[in-house]
Amino acid sequence: MRTVSRRMTDLAQSEIRAMTQACASAKGLNMAQGVCDTPVPPVVLEGAEKAIRDGYNVYTRFDGLPDLRQAIAAKLERYNRIQADPESDITVSAGATGAFHSACAALLNPGDEVILFEPYYQYHINALVAVEAVPVAVSMRPPAWSYSMDQLEEVVTPRTKAIIVNSPGNPSGKVYSQSELEAVAEFACRHDLFVLTDEIYEYFLYDGRRHISMASLPEMAERTITIGGYSKTFSVTGWRIGYSVASRRWAQAIGAMNDLLYVCAPAPLQMGVARGIRELPDRFYEQLRQGYQGKREKFCRALTQAGITPSIPQGAYYVLADVSHLPGQTGKARAMSLLDKTGVAGVPGEAFFTSKVGTDFIRFSYAKTDQDLEEACRRLTQARM
Repeated sequence: MRTVSRRMTDLAQSEIRAMTQACASAKGLNMAQGVCDTPVPPVVLEGAEKAIRDGYNVYTRFDGLPDLRQAIAAKLERYNRIQADPESDITVSAGATGAFHSACAALLNPGDEVILFEPYYQYHINALVAVEAVPVAVSMRPPAWSYSMDQLEEVVTPRTKAIIVNSPGNPSGKVYSQSELEAVAEFACRHDLFVLTDEIYEYFLYDGRRHISMASLPEMAERTITIGGYSKTFSVTGWRIGYSVASRRWAQAIGAMNDLLYVCAPAPLQMGVARGIRELPDRFYEQLRQGYQGKREKFCRALTQAGITPSIPQGAYYVLADVSHLPGQTGKARAMSLLDKTGVAGVPGEAFFTSKVGTDFIRFSYAKTDQDLEEACRRLTQARM
């Protein structure tokens, strides 16, 4: 009898997309999906438009156009303190999600265990399940999303192959400190693990925090696969331009898998992103930080006034809010109740937790235009949950 593949039985539609569809049906305000509908920097648009006119409309090399790989390498050295050869260590992919999937498929075998911190990004779990690896969650405690190294020691086994670090984190907004990263680095070295990092929100930092890349720490460059991209930074989530950085041995395997899965990222859009990296000044990133910190403060204030307690994010542009007092026995029921009452959509916490704690939370994205954010705040504060 014909059926879907065995691996599909464990893969469900993302709750993020499910709530986006529910929001559209209700004609509500979508605070669920991080679509980032803020303006794209003009220089990025102009770079893509010029590339189309100049004939960048065919396949690129599997690991991306040289202009983009070189721009990423220069940025990595300047901002992340990572040395990367653009000819051998960088693979441009179909967004950071594509880069992450390619790395998982290239480096993990069925049955390999991978430690990740909960709350986690749902697509990280899905990518692991898709390659038949085994996710092992370590729970962090709200509101600061803290954990102990003892928790890591309790779950590591001879089958553990990797650990995932997402900083700034989605959905928690956690920014890992230097000491936290050093402790994870020591743990990874002692147990000979890969470290897969998701650093897509590296410029979204609040209250004077700074971004530290795991691969910049001593002895970590060889075992770390750094995942990044510009979907969020340049507000081009639909362009799907991400990348991975790894030492040559691992990058060759990741690049081969990227070629198999995606062939290449869209050529003219690569050129637009490359131009943005090269030409946008430091003040662009500072204004980005300031603008999103203002959005964070406005939205978290509105949640508090509405009777919904937020865990104040340190970075990224999501906030997990405690909705345990709302009607319903599950996070999905509470998210739908909120959508029905206010027309504001969030993602049920179960999408980010294996434990029952998830039922108490909803994730909101405040990567919205000022007009939409104002309207969401108005609806929430008027409803008072």
